[in-house]
Amino acid sequence: MTVRKNQALLTADEKRRFVDALLALKRSGTYDAFVTTHNGFIMSDTDSGARVGHRSPSFLPWHRRFLLEFERELQSVDPSVSLPYWDWTADRTAASSLWAADFLGGTGRARDGQVMDGPFSAASGAWPITVRVDGRGHLRRALGANGVQLPTRAEVDSVLAMPEYDAPPWNSASDGFRNHLEGWRGVNLHNRVHVWVGGQMATGVSPNDPVFWLHHAFVDRLWTEWQERHPDSPYLPAVGTADVVDLQGTMRPWNDVTPGDMLDHTPHYTYDTAA
Repeated sequence: MTVRKNQALLTADEKRRFVDALLALKRSGTYDAFVTTHNGFIMSDTDSGARVGHRSPSFLPWHRRFLLEFERELQSVDPSVSLPYWDWTADRTAASSLWAADFLGGTGRARDGQVMDGPFSAASGAWPITVRVDGRGHLRRALGANGVQLPTRAEVDSVLAMPEYDAPPWNSASDGFRNHLEGWRGVNLHNRVHVWVGGQMATGVSPNDPVFWLHHAFVDRLWTEWQERHPDSPYLPAVGTADVVDLQGTMRPWNDVTPGDMLDHTPHYTYDTAA
């Protein structure tokens, strides 16, 4: 069984294996295919039209499937690798261990955001940005540079306390747990982290930054916490609603998975018990 661990608790060997698997997927072109898929859905998911990956109830099951497919690709390179998660309520600064040169590397330089150290820096030559929104071909970050603070555990707990999964109009104006976690309402959790990291993470091509996977693994872990706290609160909408995916609707781009299929993560992986 795959166990997803807090990145702060990874051994040096686990970090190295994770990084090596990422680099292998980059070399093969598999990595950039995931970036292309994510960007396509960011561009097409709108409040007033068909939406599946973002701004909609299926935000959480869609990303669960997206991460699961990516994790399987990593494991095709190295079966020992799993997706770690970044608890941004605890590791809240640019000095946190995930930004070390032996793991993800640090923030970008002021002039152009270019990440200068670590295995994903331009200097490494191993991480060219080819699926991009501008002409810059290097990984960019600006950790906390815009004055945004990462979410606190108290803010997370306030969202986990919400008893209803989602509500009409099923978009970025909705109330309920999903939209507050996604970040369009209230204290803003998921979206705020993307902005805090900056660079490509603040754009539709956010998976260009490997921290995307650690961030979304933690978002997924928070969904599992919410499910445990509210076992009688179902995925909504349960039945057909225009423009969004109901419980048994098919989630593009796949033709074999519904939100209902993704409600239970335990057949695929578990999370460690680290606080």
